[in-house]
Amino acid sequence: MRSIFLVLGPVVCAVAVLAGAFGAHGLRARLDPRGLELWETAARYFMYSGLGLTLIGLAATQNPRPGYDWAGWLLLVGALVFCDTVAWLALGGPRWLGAITPLGGVLMVAGFLTFAWTAWRL
Repeated sequence: MRSIFLVLGPVVCAVAVLAGAFGAHGLRARLDPRGLELWETAARYFMYSGLGLTLIGLAATQNPRPGYDWAGWLLLVGALVFCDTVAWLALGGPRWLGAITPLGGVLMVAGFLTFAWTAWRL
């Protein structure tokens, strides 16, 4: 049985590498140091999420359990919310996005903890 997260994880990692390269080369002259720092944070956390999704996918193929699906979706949605809002803030997006960013972080933490709980219950 294949897991969607075994496919999405490496795709997320690839996007994270592209985002990091774009920040280092395409945005360096356009963003101030704080903006570049935010962009780097978004790219780095997207990479962490991609690696986590890959691990969830591998675990789910070895021992399918509903908890892995929950973990993967929580992590993916959390990463999209967290990383996208941080990237938009880096690009000068509206400051109210900063109020949404922690929701993404909480979802990411919940995804990793759900992954741990599901693995522990084995």
